[in-house]
Amino acid sequence: MRKSLKIGNIEISETSDALVIPEIGINHNGDLKTAFEMVKSAKRAGARLIKHQTHIIDDEMSAAAKKVIPGNADVSIYDVMKRCALSEEEERELKDYTESLGMEFLSTPFSRAAAERLERLGVKAYKIGSGEMNHFPLLDYVASFGKPMIVSTGMNSMENVRKAVEILERRKVPFALLHTTNLYPTPVELVRLGAMQELMREFPDVIVGLSDHTINNYSCIAAMALGAKIVERHYTDRMDRQGPDIACSMDEVALRELLQAASEVPRMLNGKKEAAVEEQVTIDFAFATLVTIKEVKKGEVFTKENLWAKRPGTGKIRAEFYERVLGHRAACDIPCDTHLEEGMIE
Repeated sequence: MRKSLKIGNIEISETSDALVIPEIGINHNGDLKTAFEMVKSAKRAGARLIKHQTHIIDDEMSAAAKKVIPGNADVSIYDVMKRCALSEEEERELKDYTESLGMEFLSTPFSRAAAERLERLGVKAYKIGSGEMNHFPLLDYVASFGKPMIVSTGMNSMENVRKAVEILERRKVPFALLHTTNLYPTPVELVRLGAMQELMREFPDVIVGLSDHTINNYSCIAAMALGAKIVERHYTDRMDRQGPDIACSMDEVALRELLQAASEVPRMLNGKKEAAVEEQVTIDFAFATLVTIKEVKKGEVFTKENLWAKRPGTGKIRAEFYERVLGHRAACDIPCDTHLEEGMIE
């Protein structure tokens, strides 16, 4: 049994539904009203929590970031985050609004100051982004708060993941690991669910999942079919909004579909190859059992000319035993179209 992870009233374990994390991130473009609309939309779809991103720009980046343009934008990463960052008071309002709807509020701190802000806001857990997983001083600092952590591992080697896990285990915090490919959007051939399975093998006592940046739900559903207990996608209430992460976001309809899959797919797993008790009603009509196709006299040999297998499956001898019965003699007279029983065979 892998470890369980709890975020407020939400428990993730081997026996629970997969947890779907809709990430509004920076899709609100720094507008609190838009963020509220996204949260309300996710609630309508059935989400149990919302993930945000906490950016305090000057503690997060140096001036050199003003010259770095990410692959999904045409301005610098500094300018993108400066435009999209909420103030502490705005983020408090967002958290309060999210919780007023009965959802949990989760956020990714991108700096030490951001982590300290989230602690002041009283968050119940932390999400660590792939870019921060190998920022071991920050990872250790967040872990020192002693709260559950969900850690994305994109762009990192297994060696670095092991180092991160050592920090989390030393701090004795409950945690989960997410496989990620950090391209926005991610081409399907680079999703690499085999890497997620590698994490499962390497850390068998850890909850493992997928943070996805493709343009639909297929990767998340496939991940859940392989045992992922957490799936995360960017979220927007409307796909016509502008922003660097909109292309790889899901809307309310897609979120509702993914939540339904998260409820159903885990229940499809496990089991062994045998008839289910509930299939008996189908077995009764679908299976074939041995039946005479001619009248058979006592002492007469059963042959292919007088014996065959037909529906329904309510007869006593199934078709699989046909060859075994051939060559034996009838113990009594048997009319045509009679389902054979053991007592009719010598």
